[in-house]
Amino acid sequence: MKKLFFALLVLATAPGMLRAQTPPPPAAIPVVELPKAPEPIEPILRLQIFLDTHLFGPGKVDGRPGEFTTKALRRYQQSHGLPETEVENHTLDVSSVTQLYTTYTIREEDLRFVGDLPSSPAAQSKKKYLPYDSLLEFLTERFHCSPDLLEFINQPVKMSKLKPGDVVKVPNVDPFLVEQLEPIPSLPEVPEFLNRVIRIDTREKLLGVYEGDKLLASLPITPGSGYLATPPGTWKIVGITQLPTFRWDKGVLDYGVRTSNYYELPIGPNNPVGVMWIGLNKPGIGVHGTNLPQTIGRSSSHGCMRTANWDVVRLVKLITKGMPVIIEGPAPIPRPAYVERQDVPPVPPPPAEPAKRRFKWFWQK
Repeated sequence: MKKLFFALLVLATAPGMLRAQTPPPPAAIPVVELPKAPEPIEPILRLQIFLDTHLFGPGKVDGRPGEFTTKALRRYQQSHGLPETEVENHTLDVSSVTQLYTTYTIREEDLRFVGDLPSSPAAQSKKKYLPYDSLLEFLTERFHCSPDLLEFINQPVKMSKLKPGDVVKVPNVDPFLVEQLEPIPSLPEVPEFLNRVIRIDTREKLLGVYEGDKLLASLPITPGSGYLATPPGTWKIVGITQLPTFRWDKGVLDYGVRTSNYYELPIGPNNPVGVMWIGLNKPGIGVHGTNLPQTIGRSSSHGCMRTANWDVVRLVKLITKGMPVIIEGPAPIPRPAYVERQDVPPVPPPPAEPAKRRFKWFWQK
C-alpha cells in the first residue's frame, strides 16, 4: 500500500513523466527597428536600385520604405509572373546590383547647368535657360535620389559648398545626363511601337507601358485632382517635344482658359514641364517631366501627368507619336456655375450737416 501511495504521489508531482509534453510557445520574432531617417536601409536601397534600373520606378532612391517602392515591386512581380509580396520578404534576385554606391567627380562643365533661378514666372521668362539652383539639385536629379540621402552618405562634406574637383558618393544608378539633351520640337515616329499602349491609373498614381498583356515599364506620376483632375478617357499621343518651352498662363493653369496675361518660360531642367512634353489630343493635357521630382505622387498637378525627368527621358524611348493613352480615374469635379453679381442701387450719401455758425468778436466783423 505504501509503495502504491508513493507511486501516485510521484505521478501527481511529475505529470510530464507520463503525459505528452506540451511544446513551449514559439519565441517572438524580434522586431528590428529601422534606423532613423535619412539613414538608408541597405536591402531597401538595393531593391530600389534594381527596380529603377528595370524602369519600374520606386520614385526617388532613398533607401527608405515607402508607397512607390511597394507599388514598383508588385508591378515588377506581376510582369514576371511572380507572387506578390511585401518589400521585407520579397524573393527577387537582385544580385545584379553588385554595388550600392559609386562616386562622381564634379566637373567644370557641370556648372553650365547650375545658376541663378528666379522664383517668379515674370523673372524666369527673361532668362534664356532655367538651370538647377545648386550642385546638390544637379546631383539629386542625375542620380535619381533625395537630397537627404546624399547629405547623409557624404558626411561630413557640406553639400552646399561643392565645387569642381570634389568627389561625392552617389547611388549606383544609370545617371540622367542632362548635357546630352538638345531641343527637338517633335521626336520622330517609331512604327514598331504603335502596338503599345500607355495605361494611367490616376488613383494609384501610376503610369504603365504595355505591349499586349506584357507590362514593360511602370512609373509613379502626379496627376491632377478636383476641378483640375486629369481627364479620364482614351486619348492619343500627338507629339513628343524634347526640351520644351512652357506658356505660363494662370487662366489655363487654374481654369483651363487661355488669357492674354502669360509668360513664355525658356527650356531647362527647372522648366515647369521639365525636359520632355508628351502631348495628347486633349488640348493642354500631356505627360511631362517636372522641376519638382521630390514631390512626385505627393501633390497635385493642373491636370497633366508629371513624372521625374530621369524617368520621362527613359519613357520616351519606349513610346511614339500615335500611341493610345488610356486614363482611368475620377473625372474633374464640375466647377460651380459663375453667377454675376446683380446690380444693387447705390446707397445715397447721408445728408450733409448744416454748417455751424461761428461766433465772431466785434473786431472780426
